[in-house]
Amino acid sequence: MAVEPGRHVLITGAGGIVGTVLRRALRERYSLRLITRHPMDEPVEGNEEWCPADVADYAALRPAFQGIDAVIHLAASASPESAWADVLPANIVGAYNVLEAARDAGVGRVVFASSTHAVGMYYRDARQKAFALDEDERIDEHADPRPDSYYGASKVFGEALARYYHDEYGIAVICLRIGFVTPTADADFQPMRDVARADDPELMSSAIWLSHRDCAQLFERSLLTTTDWAVVYGTSDNARQVWDLGSARRLLNYQPQDHAPE
Repeated sequence: MAVEPGRHVLITGAGGIVGTVLRRALRERYSLRLITRHPMDEPVEGNEEWCPADVADYAALRPAFQGIDAVIHLAASASPESAWADVLPANIVGAYNVLEAARDAGVGRVVFASSTHAVGMYYRDARQKAFALDEDERIDEHADPRPDSYYGASKVFGEALARYYHDEYGIAVICLRIGFVTPTADADFQPMRDVARADDPELMSSAIWLSHRDCAQLFERSLLTTTDWAVVYGTSDNARQVWDLGSARRLLNYQPQDHAPE
């Protein structure tokens, strides 16, 4: 079942980059319940309700799910450089707690923020070839998971656990392998080399960029779709592309409006 505008949507990790983008885009059309561990930088507005909780603490988290129609699960230790000690409570235990709380509260739809880091080793392998503007080869959701970090592995776990909750309990789940969302406005985006990996200086952020506008559309399409299970990639319509957006277009009616500068 789709979740139409006007319904109650819970967002975990609502104070982060993606959470802030979604709040601004969705709060006029949905009633938002916002989960963060700490107070948010932006004040809570009319259709928003803030519930302080840590996703690793089930007892604190569970009451916030009452009366909710859909969950957008963003909360995580989100850096590919995250240590296992950070990934375990936030990403592993947190994913279980969110799905279990959704099941227990009778929530019908969960949108899980996965990541391209779940298959990040393909990205490393393809660095020169895939960034060519005339390269047609893309990696789709049928490729075997190849995480590039503990963070990426935690997203593979989250997708697998979400599949179990879909098959066993009938929860509709859309897993979005989202790319690079900047904290600054779309107009300020400039392609840059990924300097985090000295062994791979040719990685370009322009291949995995997801604009704020496209990010908001992707998540809302995941609420509105009648598709009850999917793993799809989420980037803008970039000229340099690694991931196949075909399933997002077909299953979610995702129509990216933006593209990174070449």
